[in-house]
Amino acid sequence: MVEIGNEQLFWERLLALPRPGEENFLAFYDHRLQAIFTNPRLLLIPLDDHLVHRGDGVFEALRFEDKAIYQLEEHLRRLERSAGAIGLALPVSLSELDSLIRQVCLASAASQGNAMVFVGRGPGGFTLDTRECPQPSLYIVVKRFAHKPESFWSSGVSAVRTRIPAKQGWMSQIKSVNYLPNVLMKKDAVEQGADYPLCFDADGFLAEGSTENAVLVDGEGVFVVPELKNALMGTTLKRAMSLAEGFMPVATRPVPESELYDCREIILLGTSIDAVGVVRYNDRVIGGGVPGPVSLRLRELLVADRKAHAQPLIGGA
Repeated sequence: MVEIGNEQLFWERLLALPRPGEENFLAFYDHRLQAIFTNPRLLLIPLDDHLVHRGDGVFEALRFEDKAIYQLEEHLRRLERSAGAIGLALPVSLSELDSLIRQVCLASAASQGNAMVFVGRGPGGFTLDTRECPQPSLYIVVKRFAHKPESFWSSGVSAVRTRIPAKQGWMSQIKSVNYLPNVLMKKDAVEQGADYPLCFDADGFLAEGSTENAVLVDGEGVFVVPELKNALMGTTLKRAMSLAEGFMPVATRPVPESELYDCREIILLGTSIDAVGVVRYNDRVIGGGVPGPVSLRLRELLVADRKAHAQPLIGGA
């Protein structure tokens, strides 16, 4: 028979349990408790929070280094838009959330890391009815930044067409916690022996990666951004477009898969990778099998932009 425990037993066993990856969880904030904690074994979310069992919530992932955080306002605005799109009220103002994120980053005692912000419908039950959730939830987690070797950028990465379709229509424009398609895309890519997946919409046009935007440099030397009808505009992509305009033409248009084989470069963009060149796609060599000059330059510019424009965690907004 399974033991019927009490509160003391619960905490004794919880704190004694091994926690995979706990060395990477540095600090977290739970709005219900109005406090920041640094013991990763206390990082718990109520199972009845709709965030968990219905994917009813939104999130953002940010990056800080040298005690300064990058594109915080842009991430907060997108979080607000995503929440508004599903009729979810943020439990605090954007200025309060700005302050909370900075405080959790500082409490982590890390000079660099990732901050993840989750806003859920909140606990209250297990149905689909949002009315059972009286208050939205808010969780902020700071985790250790996973460094990649320099060879990641100098050697480039591989990508494949995933068998998982792109998110459709308005759902693709919301950064929701419902990432099951994204998880399956990554799983599919790994099973095909590649580093990253690329997905396509119902019309056969390039959409995005599992957590990255994909762009290309076409045969005419144009920096081409796929139409984002079924993909989310990434904060890194938005910044990269602005930086690229400083040294080459930039265009947005539909990109059929056939164009990927003949382009000069395929580039993946994201918060944790900046810009990296794809040197193999579906086992076909791209751009001579080495990262192209645009991917390398964009990475340099994004790193420099982060150092120049990141806001200090102390004394910010």
